[in-house]
Amino acid sequence: MIKRVTSKELSMKQLDLIIIGGGSAAFSAAIRANEMKLDTLLVNDGLPLGGTCVNVGCVPSKFLIRAAESIHRASHSPFDGITPMGVDVEFRKIIQQKNKLVADMQQRKYLDLLKELEFVQVLEGFAEFEDANIIRVHGEKYRAIKIIIATGSSVSVPAIDGLENVPYFTNSTFFDLEEQPESVVIIGGGYIGLEIAQAYNRFGTKVTIVEMQNWLLPAEAKDISDELTKQVRKEGIEIRTGASVKRVAPGDRGVTVTLENEVINATHLLVATGRKANIEKLLLNKAGVEIQNGFIKVNDRLETNIPNIYAVGDVNAFPQFVYTAAHEGGIAVANAFAGAQHTVDYSSLPWVVFTDPQVAGVGMDEREATAKGIAFETAILPLTEIPKSIAALDTRGFIKLIKDPESDLLLGARIVATEGSELTMELSLAIKYKIPVKELVSTLHPYLTLAEGVKLAAMSYTTDLKRMSCCAS
Repeated sequence: MIKRVTSKELSMKQLDLIIIGGGSAAFSAAIRANEMKLDTLLVNDGLPLGGTCVNVGCVPSKFLIRAAESIHRASHSPFDGITPMGVDVEFRKIIQQKNKLVADMQQRKYLDLLKELEFVQVLEGFAEFEDANIIRVHGEKYRAIKIIIATGSSVSVPAIDGLENVPYFTNSTFFDLEEQPESVVIIGGGYIGLEIAQAYNRFGTKVTIVEMQNWLLPAEAKDISDELTKQVRKEGIEIRTGASVKRVAPGDRGVTVTLENEVINATHLLVATGRKANIEKLLLNKAGVEIQNGFIKVNDRLETNIPNIYAVGDVNAFPQFVYTAAHEGGIAVANAFAGAQHTVDYSSLPWVVFTDPQVAGVGMDEREATAKGIAFETAILPLTEIPKSIAALDTRGFIKLIKDPESDLLLGARIVATEGSELTMELSLAIKYKIPVKELVSTLHPYLTLAEGVKLAAMSYTTDLKRMSCCAS
């Protein structure tokens, strides 16, 4: 069973490690600490054990995205002779199945796992720092040689006039609605807002996205945004870019959202305006931990400015993904207790936005290369040139490669394509292990796969693909 402790059982005992948080970074740290037989206390509050990913993030959102995709595919076909018949959708049952999946994943991947961690004990409650070695939970003090902060992040809610008077939702609450929203305004056109927008639009909800920047996915280059915007608009999603919300208020249908030149009425309001580190109530000042731009400042070994305190996952300023958080948890424990000097290097990090078509990337894009003064050469291959996409009658998107023309090494890549995420690992490995682009060309790729698009994009640096037969090398 999970070794849960009451507030006084470990009070002021000298522990080896305290982990504050209960998500993927915290669990990765706990597993490594257990392997090293460290006397460890994991303190969790807020979301249930498992954190954002399993409870309100990755798992439920991807379940709903795939459910919505099945609806879309049953209602649309590009093939002559196939008449889509549509589907009967019972939204409540979809949400109930999602809840069951989340509960099962939390049990198998987190709660059951804790039972096997002999040296890890769990304390439910909110932690506050007393000093660099002591935290306080429920009025009791706990001391450790090292402390790892892994408290994750939550939605950064902007200051909008009237928002406090409207029952707005975030991804932490929206997925629990068992009654399908008739309409929703989503404030924020980043990856979270876009994934939710497309899924619920396919369920049948009328969706409007309001993004303050001039294009969707504002962290990416405009050609990426333009391609994705074109596709989601075809599905009926309303998009307002370069638009700021002046005020929100209760309305006859639910909520009224006032922009500079427009008023939008909807039954629901969803706020998806970025993430902030969950650090406000930790009293980090008592430990002397330095904060920079709202995140805990760490070096590439995940150390804070206080030698015995580490920060991993969404609380630091490194990329916010569940797999980077888990990666960092194990590194921090090894560095803290095994004398290791492991560093984090995200120069070849693959990432995905799970829209349809997906947006995926690895390494730097043209803007980043320009900012760093690196010469680059770009190859853009539309999916209209990839045999698999042609045969599937789905040529939405493109593959873009960015390379150093002198070394022929790949600097980065961006992909807009159905299941484009499946291409990221080849490209990530090419960057990490400095594989020249010419080697991507000379490597055999199976015909009629999307992966062949990487080879073709690499070939397009030197070859006119229109002068080739369909499977020539």
